Amino acid sequence: MPLLVLPATVLVLLLLVTPMAGLFRISLNQYSPTELMVAALSGENYLNAIADPFYQKILLITVGVALGCTLLCLALSIAPAYWLARMESRWKSAFMILTLFPLLVGNVVRAAGWMALLNTDGFVNAFFGLFGLGPFQLLYTPLAVVLGTAAVVLPYMILTLASVIESVPRQTEEAAANLGARPLTVVRRVLLPQAAPGVLAGSVLVFIMAMNAYATPVLLGGPSFRMLAPSVYDQFVRVGNWPFGAALAFVLLASTLILSLLVSLGLARSLRGKTK
Repeated sequence: MPLLVLPATVLVLLLLVTPMAGLFRISLNQYSPTELMVAALSGENYLNAIADPFYQKILLITVGVALGCTLLCLALSIAPAYWLARMESRWKSAFMILTLFPLLVGNVVRAAGWMALLNTDGFVNAFFGLFGLGPFQLLYTPLAVVLGTAAVVLPYMILTLASVIESVPRQTEEAAANLGARPLTVVRRVLLPQAAPGVLAGSVLVFIMAMNAYATPVLLGGPSFRMLAPSVYDQFVRVGNWPFGAALAFVLLASTLILSLLVSLGLARSLRGKTK
């Protein structure tokens, strides 16, 4: 058995661990306007990234967007995931493919579509205009970033939930309904606690992807809206401060891992509480 996993282990070490080790070494160097990067072993870049109020605000915005996307995707995915899981039609595979179909379109193309929808002269404001409302400033706002990012990651949440709901016995829902539970109560007290692994896995997956989103925040948030992933890009490409950009990348990685763990623990505790 160890020999079977050896090729995969070597591949992971080569493609993931080795580049990250090199990036970590770069993060310990110092930036020089003339030499760009001076070899050193300093944690100054990490201290600057953590203590600077500007990047503290960016981190809070990033976490807020990721949490908003996670909650929105969870709320929107329960119904279609349940429908897919309980479907017994021969067209089930076709609907699964349709759920995956948006992933075939690039993030930039989808962001461009959201820009057309949310623009001052776009469809959404035109619809509100029929009722004498607006126009509203929807584009280049945090709301636009949350909606656009949620649209990108929603299929992952739907399919993750659907795969777990399929394993939940339908008889438990029928028993709860026979005892007088309303449909929403059945979902909240019976279905979701049994589908807790799917809720946790989907939420963590969506949270990680939203934390590291790049194209959607740049296009829908505008130049004044800042998240950590675009800030890392700016440090590497526009500023040329590779040590600080590498430190920001590891701050983003550490924040994503810690917050993903907290999100999973919080959801697990919440779902356990609903079963009592």
